[in-house]
Amino acid sequence: MSRRLSAPAALAATLLLTPVPAAHAQECGGDFRQFLAGVKQEAVAKGLSPQAADRTLANAQIDRKVLSRDRAQGVFKMPFLDFSKRVISGYRMKNGAANMQKYGAIFDRTEREYGIPAPVITAFWALETDYGAVQGDFNTVNALASLAHDCRRPELFRPQLIAAIEMVQHGDLDPQRTTGAWAGEIGMVQMLPEDIIKYGKDGDGDGHVYLKQSAEDAILTAGAFIHSLGWRAGEPWLQEVIVPQDLNWAETGLGKTKSGSDWAALGVAPRSGQISGDLQASLLLPQGRKGPAFLAYPNYEIYLEWNQSFIYTTTAAYFATRLAGAPVYNQGNPDPGLSDPQMKQLQTKLQAMGYDVGKIDGILGAGTRNAVQQVQQQLGMPADAWPTPDLLNRL
Repeated sequence: MSRRLSAPAALAATLLLTPVPAAHAQECGGDFRQFLAGVKQEAVAKGLSPQAADRTLANAQIDRKVLSRDRAQGVFKMPFLDFSKRVISGYRMKNGAANMQKYGAIFDRTEREYGIPAPVITAFWALETDYGAVQGDFNTVNALASLAHDCRRPELFRPQLIAAIEMVQHGDLDPQRTTGAWAGEIGMVQMLPEDIIKYGKDGDGDGHVYLKQSAEDAILTAGAFIHSLGWRAGEPWLQEVIVPQDLNWAETGLGKTKSGSDWAALGVAPRSGQISGDLQASLLLPQGRKGPAFLAYPNYEIYLEWNQSFIYTTTAAYFATRLAGAPVYNQGNPDPGLSDPQMKQLQTKLQAMGYDVGKIDGILGAGTRNAVQQVQQQLGMPADAWPTPDLLNRL
């Protein structure tokens, strides 16, 4: 969850992490025991006990599988309809409803204190770990030590390793037994140690924050974290809509907003409920003008803080609306998209034309979507940012 570092979950982790001093960054890749000695020295300088540092680091070792995962990670390339159908199963819908009822008291407390509705937390809980069933089996200390020692992103992971020492000192992490995701996230909602320390809440009253075992702790902590990102209590986040076929498609997409009233005046209508007329919203077309359409309100931006992947983010937000009672989307009949080789070919062509699409990776990210939309406008095509074989052929 929090500032995630591994795919398919979030890639927004660099926003809040404390930079590492240059001298520490230079330790990467050298003698591992010397590196650990430096980590202990830094931890003690920050007020942590030498004993906690020794307990945490004494048996730490490099996990080559972690480094392999780090180099191989990629954002999900499945289109929205395929991805959402796969992850929003009947099982997850049924269990989500059951968990919201079972833990109703802590969900009510979380909404009172932080303003986060139960369906929002429950959707993340489902997508991250299948309600706690799949939390990862990588030793957390080894994962963090491996990534902090590696020279690719030491400035991101060294603070997390030191935060793990603090968790050991608090009695909230067992360096030998605590496991989680390959990038060091722990628990039912997959949080990194720094964020557990900062936002961790004892939901069950046992004096500890155990995100692996305690659903109450995980729910209340998730609420505190989402609140810290700027969630606006009482407001919607995503709403499925019906769009007129004569809409100016160039006005759709993230970063382009109108008030709900303005969208309604253009013929955009809700499939259920009412459009929030006084809120700004973007019109999202995950698979173009012939597929599902959603108004994304300001709270949708919080999902992007959790995870920068557009497909994951939109799926999580849509899943939360379903848990809150919204109907299944109208999937429409989208135009065929591009295969992975075709997407890379398109990105190469767009880059040659001067567009910033980022890495040629076959991922329909924000840069590629923006470039596609601009080129569609130039060619007189419907500018819905959905790349098709027809567009590729015209280029």
